[in-house]
Amino acid sequence: MAYDLKDINFRTVADPKGFIEECDAVYAKRVETAADMIIENSRRSPIVLLSGPSGSGKTTTARKISEELERRGVHAHYVGMDDYFLTVDPKTAPRTPEGDIDFESPLCMDMELLNEHFSMLADGKRIFVPKYEFSRQMRVIEPSKSIKLKRDEIVVFEGIHALNDMITQRHPDAFKLYISARSDVTFNGATVFKGTWFRLVRRTVRDYNFRGADPAQTLSMWANVRRGEKANISPFKDKANFQFDSSFPYEMAVMNDTATKLFSSIPEGIERYDELRQVLPALQLFGVIDEALVAPDALIREFIGGGEYE
Repeated sequence: MAYDLKDINFRTVADPKGFIEECDAVYAKRVETAADMIIENSRRSPIVLLSGPSGSGKTTTARKISEELERRGVHAHYVGMDDYFLTVDPKTAPRTPEGDIDFESPLCMDMELLNEHFSMLADGKRIFVPKYEFSRQMRVIEPSKSIKLKRDEIVVFEGIHALNDMITQRHPDAFKLYISARSDVTFNGATVFKGTWFRLVRRTVRDYNFRGADPAQTLSMWANVRRGEKANISPFKDKANFQFDSSFPYEMAVMNDTATKLFSSIPEGIERYDELRQVLPALQLFGVIDEALVAPDALIREFIGGGEYE
């Protein structure tokens, strides 16, 4: 699917509030479709595996789907798979080509414990979800939560490696959901803004707003993020029961002012520099929408702040 730049810019000026509401309604319909399919599959498995690359809005979408399931009488537990990271051992940790620890690798995950917990939940047993502290790069003793599924309950496991063969081959009946911002923006038939750039802008804005990250730091990591996606995430997307496009035609107009400032300082010499320097002029093709018009529960709030979901 592709969005038309002329239509985006017309709606940005003519009716920005209605434009946002219309796009959010399309997203809400996708959430409803996912919930329908999850409920249908729950007869076979109470496990939902939700994957997607960085900046896809996985966390908000997982919670939106959980809320929709609750409205239908199905209680949904949420588990972020980041808590299943292994304590970092510099001697054995996977490395990037530059020699840094590769946190994008599935080898950083405790796959054995994950698979054990999936089986236990399906058998009606209680699990204790571990707790990982990224600041210390280690798992702590106290679990983050415990879960035992009752009748009409499911659990959503969200993480970039959720559809990896190391999981899905052992749990083929689990419902598999792949989320990504997948649409390009075109002008007169030519692509002027790539779907992957939606995620890059989201990630850069989010890291600046919430993680105190200098844009140069985020942008310098992009090459390794993309390598990790191509090696460990994208190859498994076709295993999904439902592929969910989480992009919004209006979002670049909402993030334009902040993103323009951040992409004005791309450090020279970094990997994929030629691609990254194309993003700033591409941003200038969009108008600007006041972020105050964005609903507090909108997915885009995950990146710009001010939303209902922490």
